[in-house]
Amino acid sequence: MVKERIEELRALLEYHSKKYYVEDSPEIPDYEYDAMYRELQELEKAHPEFDSPTSPTKRVGGAVLDKFEKVTHTVPMQSLQDVFSKEELISAIEKMNSRLYAVEYKIDGLSVSLEYENGVFVRGSTRGDGVVGEDITENLKTVGAIPLTLNEPIPFIEVRGEVYMPKSVFHELNRQREEKGEQLLANPRNAAAGSLRQLDSRVTASRRLSIFIFNIQQIAGGPELRSHKESLDYISSLGFKVSPDVKVFDNAEDIFRDIQRRGDSREELSFDIDGAVVKVDDFDEREALGELTNVPKWAVAYKYPPEEKPTVLRSITIQVGRTGVLTPNANFDTVRLAGTNVSRATLHNKDFIAERDIREGDTIIVRKAGEIIPEVLYVDKSKRPEGALPYTFPTHCPSCGEEVFVSDEESAIRCTNSACPAQLHRSITHFASRDAMNIDGLGPAIIDSLINNGIISSVSDLYYMDKDRIKVLEGLGEKSADNMLSAIENSKKLCLSKLIFALGINHIGEKSAYTLAKRFKTIEGVKNATVEELLSVEDFGEILARSVADFFSHPSSLHIIEKLKNAGVNTEFISTERSSVLDGMTVVVTGTLNTMSRSEAEKAIVDNGGKASGSVSKKTSFVLAGSDAGSKLTKAQALGIKVINEEEFLAMINPV
Repeated sequence: MVKERIEELRALLEYHSKKYYVEDSPEIPDYEYDAMYRELQELEKAHPEFDSPTSPTKRVGGAVLDKFEKVTHTVPMQSLQDVFSKEELISAIEKMNSRLYAVEYKIDGLSVSLEYENGVFVRGSTRGDGVVGEDITENLKTVGAIPLTLNEPIPFIEVRGEVYMPKSVFHELNRQREEKGEQLLANPRNAAAGSLRQLDSRVTASRRLSIFIFNIQQIAGGPELRSHKESLDYISSLGFKVSPDVKVFDNAEDIFRDIQRRGDSREELSFDIDGAVVKVDDFDEREALGELTNVPKWAVAYKYPPEEKPTVLRSITIQVGRTGVLTPNANFDTVRLAGTNVSRATLHNKDFIAERDIREGDTIIVRKAGEIIPEVLYVDKSKRPEGALPYTFPTHCPSCGEEVFVSDEESAIRCTNSACPAQLHRSITHFASRDAMNIDGLGPAIIDSLINNGIISSVSDLYYMDKDRIKVLEGLGEKSADNMLSAIENSKKLCLSKLIFALGINHIGEKSAYTLAKRFKTIEGVKNATVEELLSVEDFGEILARSVADFFSHPSSLHIIEKLKNAGVNTEFISTERSSVLDGMTVVVTGTLNTMSRSEAEKAIVDNGGKASGSVSKKTSFVLAGSDAGSKLTKAQALGIKVINEEEFLAMINPV
């Protein structure tokens, strides 16, 4: 009876999972699904003899790997030739000279291969370099749109698809990260790629990824398939979520019109695209056309050019950033770019404005860089109104009124008053961030509430907050207030290097903060250091030395330091070096690592006596390279510098 109920629940959950993830037509509310899921979990826990690798409960993740195993693709996972204009597209179609062409979206995600034996999902892997990828089976099992069993037990099939993060999931994930004061994800594609390459599959499961299948790589025991469209219909019947809105055409003009239609409506889609793909539909014709070394001759990817539109610049306003930089922003008549309304863009700095001679009232040409960030390209000076004057920066901070600092060595203009109200929110966000004082619970909304209610007016005020006063604020409560105050108390014990970085001194990052703390040992030592002494610090030049000296010369900075000391915040260097195995070595980290972030790897280098550098030179001892390593790896190879992978690095700093 128990076995029958387990099998019944598995079948029901798979059915409703397909309705939700694949067909986008759920038939039951979430709470009913969750109730069945919990019942199945409890039954499987009580009766492990009925365990199954294809149970829906396996989708939550749980396997934590040391590394990903390599997979050699039997059928290479090729990339596509790109075209960027109608002329290039028509030329490519003429070379293919086919009867019919299939047109589909080019999903902006991470390409993967899925393998099934007798209808059961057995392995999933990344594209890698097209020949060798990585086994990410456990992570792919957490993707709800990937069937663990097919609708028929076909002996073997390998399909290729694009894993992506839905736009709604991406925006919600960034909202949560912003509340926690964490760094925002750049775009859905990067978020999907990072999620799939987690060694802990539970993290992947939490990211709610999806997939579109767009190709059969190989098949054994299935029907004879003659065309791309026919193959998609077949794999859809097996239970796969296939590439949507695939259309077939017989001429280039209709193809281009369809590509334009897709581009015009891309902002309405629930997923990101970075183009459209045109493929020869007939498989026999594909075989006759053949392939080049890395790309097939029977397919081409059309990449959409960024839209550029004219608009009128109405005003230039100044925003004061966390480090006191005065950033000019362009406010212009609203235009629609890449599906969204845009009326504002950064003008970066005084040099950007001067080089383009940007003036209020000008007609400017704008676009979205990378389809995301609005930017001003240039001025149409033929439409400049009479009397338009060159823009001049304010001589005093628009927030606090103090005189701004103008350097001949950089483009930035700064307010050096650390008590400047405009810098307060960003200063506290940075101060509380994980890489600084690591104060959990201080999200943007809580910080706003603390500032607006007059509870804090500087970072040092965090250490003097009264629980009874903050627990009544919106978004907090007894437990949240306790947790936040506990995190604040714990932050008092951190190393001086964390405090220096948290103070937000211009140009001082984590590495230079650690170098300062290690050299001068106490905050008093750093504060009293002369420019000449600062210049003698390793890797410190004029700009860094001046930044530190300027910060500690300001009365408001000294007041904050004194309050932090009186609150019991540690102001002395605490050595974290575990060994001297990297003593005297300079190490460069590049690419994406499996088990740690780049900042964590650089901390491990410093903790073991080494120096973490951001650039490769002849002085580099070795390069730690992860996946997608770029120019730094190339330069290291050209210079003959040793390159090691993450596994070798971990073995080096953690000898058995």
